[in-house]
Amino acid sequence: MSRPDRLPVRDSLALMSGYHSPQLDVAVRLNTNESPVPPPDGWAKALRAAQAQIDWHRYPDRGAHELRAALAEHERVAPEQVFAANGSNEVLQCLLLAFGGPGRTALTFEPTYALHSHIARLAATEVVAGERLEDFSLDADYAADMVSEHRPAVTFLCSPNNPTGMVEPPDTVERLLAEVSALPGLLLMDEAYGQFDSHTAVDLVDESRSLAVARTYSKTWSMAAARLGYLIAPSWVVAELDKATLPYHLDAFKQIAGRLALAYGQQMRDRVASLVGERERIAAALDGLPVEQWASGANFILFRPCSGDGEGVWQGLVERSVLVRNCSSWPRLDGCLRVTVGTPSENDAFLSALSEVLT
Repeated sequence: MSRPDRLPVRDSLALMSGYHSPQLDVAVRLNTNESPVPPPDGWAKALRAAQAQIDWHRYPDRGAHELRAALAEHERVAPEQVFAANGSNEVLQCLLLAFGGPGRTALTFEPTYALHSHIARLAATEVVAGERLEDFSLDADYAADMVSEHRPAVTFLCSPNNPTGMVEPPDTVERLLAEVSALPGLLLMDEAYGQFDSHTAVDLVDESRSLAVARTYSKTWSMAAARLGYLIAPSWVVAELDKATLPYHLDAFKQIAGRLALAYGQQMRDRVASLVGERERIAAALDGLPVEQWASGANFILFRPCSGDGEGVWQGLVERSVLVRNCSSWPRLDGCLRVTVGTPSENDAFLSALSEVLT
């Protein structure tokens, strides 16, 4: 398809490519860190009943007040400290529309979640990429120096980190929070996988701190199809995000789905415990194979075949109808693959296929 030469995109967008995960027809799909099991039957039944009460000819609650109130109760914060959006990616987009933009900088520490830098650039925000250590941990002194030198408007810290799975020590979080607050700036803690670890920065959120914590329904709540995420932050941050979002951006069905899910917190915690157990079983099995792996606090494990041929191993797994994430093209991840923790039978299929490919 041809396009008129007179309608170019802006220069900062011209060389960018989108962020996509392969969607292949395989028996075992372990590449996008989804929950391997659906939400509880009780939630689905309650959602069907609630759907019948929606006034489809009316716009939804623009402020998503009931959903925010339910999330506030769940996270033990005030409703005005909660922002909800279409997945945590829209949360990040609104945050960068409000606090990023031309003349401002976002700081990341690579390797980390690719959408942090991608969305920042979409919002015309300059990205400065800091580096993690050889083992992918983050040196707190170095990170603090990067904040001091580049004075970012938004500093991103992902814990557990995607794609490495590593958890940031609370002391590192406190150190960076103090540094960005002195600028002033904002620290965004991405806790998309936060429920898989015992630490959370939500406990640090208050009105006097420049801290925001992003979470999602996609992983532990088994609701990736709903595309629902939220932010816990001081009310003054949330107020600015409300200005940056489009009117009625959260539909009525999604608001109800998110609110009803919170009634099934124990089932969510049970799923998390089961996945953590399976993650440790996979890690133990990987110890017996010719791969290097990194300790994970999430629902996935990053590993690298000792042969260095991540592409070949990935293709071998696909040929055996197992799909994992090929991270070889990501910064500093040559030859690396990432496997999502699935059901016990899916994990068995992965380990069996991987053993065949590697031997």
